[in-house]
Amino acid sequence: AYGVEAKDFIQYVETVDLNDGSKRVLTNAQCKYSYRKSVFKSEFKGMYAVTHVVFRLSKIFDPVLEYGNIRSCIPANVELTASVLRNTIIEIRKTKLPDPAIQGNAGSFFMNPVVTKAKFETLIKLYPNMPYYQLDSGDVKIPAGWMIEQCGWKGRRSGGAAVYEKQPLVIVNYTGEAYPEEIIGLERRIIESVKDKFGIELHPEVEHI
Repeated sequence: AYGVEAKDFIQYVETVDLNDGSKRVLTNAQCKYSYRKSVFKSEFKGMYAVTHVVFRLSKIFDPVLEYGNIRSCIPANVELTASVLRNTIIEIRKTKLPDPAIQGNAGSFFMNPVVTKAKFETLIKLYPNMPYYQLDSGDVKIPAGWMIEQCGWKGRRSGGAAVYEKQPLVIVNYTGEAYPEEIIGLERRIIESVKDKFGIELHPEVEHI
């Protein structure tokens, strides 16, 4: 999280075939990782259960501080260590994401959309204050939470479901008794309004079962 992706450290995963119980090992390349995607969300969807993940970590601390407001949250007089960075990110996330033990949620509900440079240039003219992240590919990532908030959804309720008041990227079970239809209905209305306003279709990060 926050500028670093697990896919950059995964060496291989061990899986079990859900049809015949056989074991299969897939390398990082075979998993076809990309932003919020992998082979397990595409051609292998529903076919395997991942039982083990093997990471290859570096012993050298190489902090990434450019994402979000990480750098500004670390006091200048504090020595930057891995522990300090970890605790800083945890505290930042606490201010944005509700504790599922207290209020039901699945974390970030939508993926941040990636658009072409041409689409981005059109949008930035209409919305000069729009936050964005330039990708190495030349495409641009736009925060879904920002677009959802611009559409007026932040804090709004629909039955027992609601858009979290501190982070519109999160849908919460506001009453603790929300029906699946209420959550999915809210999801669909958010997708429709963002598409109408920005011409971008959001996709859920959560898996519907």
